[in-house]
Amino acid sequence: QVQLVESGGGLVQAGESLGLSCIVSGGAFSAHAMRWYRQAPGKQRELVAGIARGGRTNYIDSVKGRFTISGDSARNTVYLQMNSLRPEDTAVYYCNAEGIDVSAYKYLELWGQGTLVTVSS
Repeated sequence: QVQLVESGGGLVQAGESLGLSCIVSGGAFSAHAMRWYRQAPGKQRELVAGIARGGRTNYIDSVKGRFTISGDSARNTVYLQMNSLRPEDTAVYYCNAEGIDVSAYKYLELWGQGTLVTVSS
């Protein structure tokens, strides 16, 4: 079964950096786009950053210049480097991927289990 596995969350102080990783596992998957979302307590889930198969990226305004999304299409892996973290970045971060399950030739949208990022002031 194709799934997303995230790693890299944790507790840091404001101004520090943290990196998140997300890899597709469990089968052959051709990702068309991969994204990071986050959900803070009491708030709706929001798109933080995305990267398309051709490498085009997009970011929510509040993280521009601080976060960098990158991907390794050969390994179906996406990373989120977060610098100059702020307390308001505290949230559960979810990896998301859209693409084709090559074995089943089926379109899938996948979600990771979420990883908690806590930024203390």
